[in-house]
Amino acid sequence: MFRNLSFNIFIFYIFTTIGLISIFYYFSQAINIYLLLIIIFSLIMLCGVFISNLAIEPLKKYIENIQNLSKETLHELNLPISTIKTNVQMLKKNQQDEKILKRIKRIETASDMLQQRYNELDYTIKKQSLIDLNEKFSLDKLIYQRIEFLSGIYPNIKFNLDIDNTTIYSDQIGLGKVIDNIVSNGVKYAPNSNKIDIVLKKYTLSIQDYGIGMDESEIVKVFDKYYQRDTDIQGFGIGLNLVKRFCDKQNIKLRIESIPNQTTKIILNFKDIDGIK
Repeated sequence: MFRNLSFNIFIFYIFTTIGLISIFYYFSQAINIYLLLIIIFSLIMLCGVFISNLAIEPLKKYIENIQNLSKETLHELNLPISTIKTNVQMLKKNQQDEKILKRIKRIETASDMLQQRYNELDYTIKKQSLIDLNEKFSLDKLIYQRIEFLSGIYPNIKFNLDIDNTTIYSDQIGLGKVIDNIVSNGVKYAPNSNKIDIVLKKYTLSIQDYGIGMDESEIVKVFDKYYQRDTDIQGFGIGLNLVKRFCDKQNIKLRIESIPNQTTKIILNFKDIDGIK
């Protein structure tokens, strides 16, 4: 589709250029040069509008088709995910065998991960539709939910929680992704540690790991897109960049405290976001 579109624009451009040069040459001796330039400029503007429509309309239709397909796929995914989760709960109630329970737990974790991908796709579609996703919610409950989910992915990690009841007005799903990214980074860059401390006090959330840490020069670069301190560790270097962009958009103050080879603490301060005075 886009190859044909490029060819059509190219042909139109060639013939338009030839036509304008011919008009200029033919009428240059017959009418006032300033009037001729106005006519030529008007024709160029009309051609520009035509080319814009010619280029944008197929792209708009293509994007609309992708969005519709995403929405339909999202709708179709909801039923099998719900069916898996419901049946897993039923199997757990009637099962005593430890080996089978462990297998059921793995299925449950996998279905939770599918549910997470479903939520993220739904979130992305809503963001692209410019829907206001901010809402009033309990930050402490969100943290407990995310840690419950992450505990299934990182069963060897001990999460030490010290959390006060806290209500904020923000993008709950986006903030959940921020927490997931920070915790996942903490696990990846602390291979010899099995604990992460999470503290929520006075509208300030801190997530601390006990891994390789960073010096000041690395802290400056850590939020850059595609930056990775250790390229041997799986990832694309975009997680903390997404965290930074989200915090900037939501007016959440973000800072890092780190000691090389000891610890890294990422701190989110919510005191300046809307609804908190």
